[in-house]
Amino acid sequence: MAKQRLILLYGGRSAEREVSVLSAESVMRAVNYDRFSVKTYFITKDGDFIQTQEFEAKPAADEKLMTNATVDMSRKIKPSDIYEAGAVVFPVLHGPMGEDGSIQGFLEVLKMPYVGCNILSSGLAMDKITTKRVLESAGIAQVPYVALVDGEDLEQKIQEIEDNLTYPAFTKPSNMGSSVGISKSENQAELRASLDLAFKYDSRVLVEQGVTAREIEVGLLGNVDVKSTLPGEVVKDVAFYDYEAKYIDNKITMDIPAKIPEEVVSLMRQNAEAAFRALGGLGLSRCDFFYAEDGQIFLNELNTMPGFTQWSMYPLLWENMGLAYPDLIEKLVGLAEEAFAKREAHLL
Repeated sequence: MAKQRLILLYGGRSAEREVSVLSAESVMRAVNYDRFSVKTYFITKDGDFIQTQEFEAKPAADEKLMTNATVDMSRKIKPSDIYEAGAVVFPVLHGPMGEDGSIQGFLEVLKMPYVGCNILSSGLAMDKITTKRVLESAGIAQVPYVALVDGEDLEQKIQEIEDNLTYPAFTKPSNMGSSVGISKSENQAELRASLDLAFKYDSRVLVEQGVTAREIEVGLLGNVDVKSTLPGEVVKDVAFYDYEAKYIDNKITMDIPAKIPEEVVSLMRQNAEAAFRALGGLGLSRCDFFYAEDGQIFLNELNTMPGFTQWSMYPLLWENMGLAYPDLIEKLVGLAEEAFAKREAHLL
């Protein structure tokens, strides 16, 4: 029986490109090579598409994918050259230009099935401000926040923040993930510096009320029939779970499943599935919650292409549910084909 082609797109133009490389290298090693062969394509920080390695069997442990530091521009191709009949694309891309609907639109134009959420749900979930507004309409509790858009009166917005929120506050670019550009402020001077940093990454910025809370995460899998995992918890060894702690220093451990009451588990899973449906999710997402000291539960965000590194929460959550990493990849490919068939059927 002929193997099915799985195409990994990785790298990308966002500040999360390094995470993407780590994720793609983990996926390429976890694939069931009895069923799949793998082609990889690197998207440079300038947006060029580069043809990289192909694998018919599990790569060696020391095999590395191309990065911006090792890019071979002689292997540059037209983006449309990734098209291959019968192939499924796994866009292991995080952040803007990868997780925001843009690459999903490109793949739909190419008429290729792909893993993960579609154009609309990717775009909605990528934008933290819009996500909050959609989830508000679905009645899902979130921490208090103030949204800022470039061009608004900054002094007026700072006054609004201080009138409606208390320090500490967390400032986040609206369209970024993996903790890039996020910072904590304890006073107005730090808030101004945090806003300057966030606006370097996006023209839309979110300031959220700080809460003393545990960070709990739930995995989601499915299209119409959505399944959720038992929650997991990031156990922090650092004061703030930032990008460096997550991906560079790996100064974190996880409790899977999280040590929380059954009624909290039930509500988190229910809210995660409801949020996924409200945003029109497909394939996969990781839903992140704050479990406050006073018992309140706040939905923080949905990540439509969670990390797939060897220490990432999402695959570990599903492993705890009995779905091993290679089987998870196969399931995601099947969901991609199912979603593609439905999209095509709607084009009457």
